[in-house]
Amino acid sequence: MRKKFCLICLMHLIFSMPLMAKNLRIISYNLENLFDCENDSVTNDDSFTPEGAHQWTEKKYRYKLNNLSKAITAAGEWEFPGIIGLCEVENEKVVSDLIHQTQLKICGYQYVHKDSPDRRGVDVALLYQPQQFQLIQTQFLKVDLGAELKTRDILHATGVISNGDTLHVFVNHWPSRYGGELESQPKRNKAAQTLRTCIDSLFNTSPFSKIVIMGDFNDYPDDESLHIVLQAHSPNDSIEFNRLYNLAIPLNEKGKTGSHKFGGEWGMLDQIIVSGSLLKDSSKSKVLPNGLTICREKFLFKESSTGEMPKRAFLGTFFAYGFSDHLPVFIDLKIEKRE
Repeated sequence: MRKKFCLICLMHLIFSMPLMAKNLRIISYNLENLFDCENDSVTNDDSFTPEGAHQWTEKKYRYKLNNLSKAITAAGEWEFPGIIGLCEVENEKVVSDLIHQTQLKICGYQYVHKDSPDRRGVDVALLYQPQQFQLIQTQFLKVDLGAELKTRDILHATGVISNGDTLHVFVNHWPSRYGGELESQPKRNKAAQTLRTCIDSLFNTSPFSKIVIMGDFNDYPDDESLHIVLQAHSPNDSIEFNRLYNLAIPLNEKGKTGSHKFGGEWGMLDQIIVSGSLLKDSSKSKVLPNGLTICREKFLFKESSTGEMPKRAFLGTFFAYGFSDHLPVFIDLKIEKRE
């Protein structure tokens, strides 16, 4: 009888406890040409074969996989992040190898990937822990640049997080600046408009939609594609549920740091953008005050004539045994739930 009474008291205590908080870490990472060693006749990957310009061997491939898993683990502060958006993966095989053939295999990640029409064969992908993000639906948004131009799709994954909230996650890798910034700008504007159309549809269905947009945008937060076309505002502005806020803007304004270094200057090409519903204090799922963070573990850097820079994997066609020319960036969502 006493045991039964104690059990009833314990259950009453549990269900009368206030909502407890747990964090969901969301990472965006450009992996810098994660190619396997096999020649794909459909894409322009000849350079990444043992006989190609990169002399890309199984040994080098495995070394890069292990380096990337180390970087991802470090970005999780030596735990495993709940959601990871990846850029520059060649195919499903390399995504599978990353989560099954490295230290990430103990985590039980699942993934979303689809071959895109990009001529080089580089795609985006999403890794997620099912206990933190229960996948409901996926779609791939085609960025139509015309018959002769091909680029990556935008990945849209919808899932339920641990407190029951629905989260929309978008992974992007917008067209590069190859051929000149101004000349290539319309391509990125087109990607932004494609994404904006989908966002408008979500907001029309529910202005309280919880949205996370991440990736390598090949533009900076104050460029036309992000600031005007996508309409991604500063998180220092007044917060409204059905608007987008670029958490990279405060870092971009500092001008002394970034996720990528080109021509001796840092820049924020890698960004995470959220809907206002994830910034409201009243929300059960909200971004922690630290906002967007750049992973700056020392082993990810090397010294150069312009100071420290990412310890990249490739210098031209030479494999430098590094990680990537981009640094991982991440946010933490505070998830209130009953334990």
